[in-house]
Amino acid sequence: MLRRLVIPALLAAVSTVVLAAAPAGAAADPDVNEVVRALESEHVYVDPDADTLSSTDAGTLTQIAGNSETPVYIAVFPEGTFTSRTAAGSFAGQVQSEIGDGTYVIVSGTDLASDSTVLSDSAVDNAEAAAREQGTPVDGLNAYVQEINDEASAANASGVFGAVLLGVLALAVVGGGFFLYNSKKKREAKAAQELADIKKMAAEDVTRLGEDVAQLEIDLTKVDEETRRDYTHAMDSYDRAKTALDSIKRPEEIQQVTTALEDGRYFMTATRARLDGRPVPERRKPCFFNPQHGPSQQDVMWAPPGGAPRSVPACVTCSQAVLTGAHPDVRMVEVDGHRRPYYDAGPAYAPYAGGYFGMDMMMGMFTGMMIGNMMGSMMGASMMGAGMADMGAADAGAAADVGGGDEGFGGFGDFGGGGFEGGDFGGFGDF
Repeated sequence: MLRRLVIPALLAAVSTVVLAAAPAGAAADPDVNEVVRALESEHVYVDPDADTLSSTDAGTLTQIAGNSETPVYIAVFPEGTFTSRTAAGSFAGQVQSEIGDGTYVIVSGTDLASDSTVLSDSAVDNAEAAAREQGTPVDGLNAYVQEINDEASAANASGVFGAVLLGVLALAVVGGGFFLYNSKKKREAKAAQELADIKKMAAEDVTRLGEDVAQLEIDLTKVDEETRRDYTHAMDSYDRAKTALDSIKRPEEIQQVTTALEDGRYFMTATRARLDGRPVPERRKPCFFNPQHGPSQQDVMWAPPGGAPRSVPACVTCSQAVLTGAHPDVRMVEVDGHRRPYYDAGPAYAPYAGGYFGMDMMMGMFTGMMIGNMMGSMMGASMMGAGMADMGAADAGAAADVGGGDEGFGGFGDFGGGGFEGGDFGGFGDF
């Protein structure tokens, strides 16, 4: 049975007006196969056009789903994706029939609904209540998963210690526990490898800046105050990057390292200009193709394979390569045994890029660049935080940007009642 999240009457009225105003057929029907592939791979699907999540929120959905002791699938679509109850229920039924049992959370614009074929009605009710107490959708989803984990643990404990369980049920519990244990181990191993890969990548960037600082060998007693200030700033940024690298425990924390590196590279450029007697260049974002190259010199039009042209900042060498039809020196990383550009390496690398460029710059460079569950599919307009100068600003504004300004997770609407029976959600509200 599809569960409901209750919203304040005023917001419900606003949602009704918005939905009623949406023209029929305003959004293309989502691709069932694409959604199924993403949910089977990462338990998360985020439509490229969805604009209700910040980048940090979108980047952590996979981690939230992976923390569940029972299968949880999260799908996020833009408002107006489903134009009727029948269309929404039919689509959801197709997805569920392909994937199987689990707990499903569907978000469309500011509407959210959940259902489970593995948890009791009371467990889902408790999870939704926990979600409503949170201030943002991602916090609500995290609380939702924690609550169903507690419910699952309580159910397992009752099964183990109960005196009325039949032998065959006990075997099922043991088998399920073994499956969950293996799944958790696999998730932990994947997370550990992901963290190791991202730290290795950042360590290479830190080392390169350190070598750049060391090669200058400035006697600070023999330079003017401006040069001494800029060089000291560069060294401080390098030290800050090293300290941050040693302390990160999660991939998203890599943003702290690359933010410090971007700062240090600019002040190294400023220091060299002062030493050479040249004007200090304006502060520009790093070279998009390889942030190790330092600040960019100009913006160039460039298109990824199969993608639309976009304006990106580039250093002198990479600008020349693009303008002459050659291949720029792209920063490559290893993902699952394959070398690929850092901007196509998956959502774990989004904070790496965010520290260098800031979310407002990434809007034009990354949106729609990649397909499926890669970074580009998670970088819609809302999460970019237009006008925000860095990832921290985007994080701070996320709660205000999502849910039409409502202060709680209860700001989401509801799809209505019903269930998965007969291959149909059957309970999506009127769109």
